[in-house]
Amino acid sequence: MLISAEPHPGVTRPDLLPGLLGAKASPVEKLLVRDAAWFSRMKVDLRLNTLVTQFSIEQRAAVLATGQAVKFEKALLATGSRARRPAVAGATLGNVFYLRSARDLSGLREVVETEKNVVVVGGGFVAVETAVLLRKLKMNVTLITRSAALWTRFLDLETANWLTNYLNSHGVKVMVNEHLNGFEGRTVLQRVQTKSGNRIDTTVAVVAMGSEPNLQLVSASPLWSQNGCPVTERLESDELGIFAAGDIALYPNPVMGGMRREEHWDAALAMGRAAGYNMAAKKMVNFTYIPWHQSRVFDLEFDFVGDFTRPPTRVELEGDREKKRKFTLKCYQLNKLTGVVFCNEDEKKVKAVRADFGKMTK
Repeated sequence: MLISAEPHPGVTRPDLLPGLLGAKASPVEKLLVRDAAWFSRMKVDLRLNTLVTQFSIEQRAAVLATGQAVKFEKALLATGSRARRPAVAGATLGNVFYLRSARDLSGLREVVETEKNVVVVGGGFVAVETAVLLRKLKMNVTLITRSAALWTRFLDLETANWLTNYLNSHGVKVMVNEHLNGFEGRTVLQRVQTKSGNRIDTTVAVVAMGSEPNLQLVSASPLWSQNGCPVTERLESDELGIFAAGDIALYPNPVMGGMRREEHWDAALAMGRAAGYNMAAKKMVNFTYIPWHQSRVFDLEFDFVGDFTRPPTRVELEGDREKKRKFTLKCYQLNKLTGVVFCNEDEKKVKAVRADFGKMTK
């Protein structure tokens, strides 16, 4: 049985933004990993639009919003995450959007068809990709970030400044070192205000300030921790038979070191496969994963391989960043290689580094 509060089976997350905000929007049905017919063929009892309100470890039961209790022998928690909402005035005004689901994006797409100005708040992957897509729709886009440049967590300052200038040159107005102070308007957004005193006239805002794991179901249980749901290398919690995967799973990574939580779709997909195997198999296997993520910024195709939980202390640049816009950036913490960034590099080169990354970090 698969229980989901969403109206659709799982979507291919990397395709969600370009699929619904692109020049030619795709129906959500085209973005599904598997359609409802597939679940039927596999004899999976698919319960969509169904909210789980309680999860009992002792009784081995999930209680639905309808009051029905579903008993289980084994369970996989994959509740994902929600968009982080800033504690500022006007955060619930009309036309202030928080992007997490297909419904959120469809609502934004409908509004921008008739509006001209938009402010995007944030400096990470979702913020930048959203700003780019809205600019391609001929909107006047302002991107405000509290950092000195874009993607400073993943790039050295010189490359981050280069990327920031690149967006500016393509018509996205990037305002750095700006902190959100609030949204102005009676019922619908009229202005975005920063702590420096800037007041930006706009009728649409998109807030992309990160996400928070959905741990409400297990908040008063041993499955909860401040950083996620702790699991072993087999993605099983200390409560035997209960597994976690995706954004909520806090798991040990032998290559990266320590306990970590991944917030990208490729990791969630890999975890789901591993957890599903371990739930069904007689002999479980360890989950070993090299973090990998892609992002597209106009004509720049980025691949990120490795650990980017901290900004690099030094980098090595190979290639031509300024003219050809094709380069590899090796990121280090002191003398240890922790991550590699590729820009417009050959797919084979990226795959080779992903395959050998564990050896490269030793």
